[in-house]
Amino acid sequence: MLKRSTPGKTHVPDAEVAEPSGAALDRYDISILRELQQDARLSNTELAQRIGLSAAPTWRRVRRLEEQAYITGYRAEIDRRRIGLGVLAFVRVDTERSGGDSMRALEAQIRALPEVIACHYISGAGTFELQVMATDLDAYSRFSVDTLLNLPNVKDIHTSFSLGEVKAGALLPLGHLGNPAA
Repeated sequence: MLKRSTPGKTHVPDAEVAEPSGAALDRYDISILRELQQDARLSNTELAQRIGLSAAPTWRRVRRLEEQAYITGYRAEIDRRRIGLGVLAFVRVDTERSGGDSMRALEAQIRALPEVIACHYISGAGTFELQVMATDLDAYSRFSVDTLLNLPNVKDIHTSFSLGEVKAGALLPLGHLGNPAA
């Protein structure tokens, strides 16, 4: 199976998704999603054997799941520490509440920062919650002062650092979609 990624792909809000919460998925589709989450490097033949279909219909199902954006990409999981990214920071960004255009401009600038590996709108205090990677505390300090605090519309930032990972890179839960063994 080819390894693909979809850089720059934007999140489609739930209201714009055509199919409600996996309603059109059958047990084979759910099995495909489960197996590919566990090992995206499976060949189509291996995947077909695991889910109990022949290779051709399995390939067609995978293509359909990709086309319908149930599968949005494939990527390698990399140990951040092995490549020198020793700091994982959680950064709450407080913004000035202003018009949509300035917020969209800020979103675009955040998306362009490679140090930011995830960004979420949040409820409660703050506007965004970022996950930021850095080589060390000095590098994070420079990034926060020189970059984050200079983004347009940013009023303040509040940082917490990961002291250790209990669970990371988790598979999405699929139990609500039904029992694939049924």
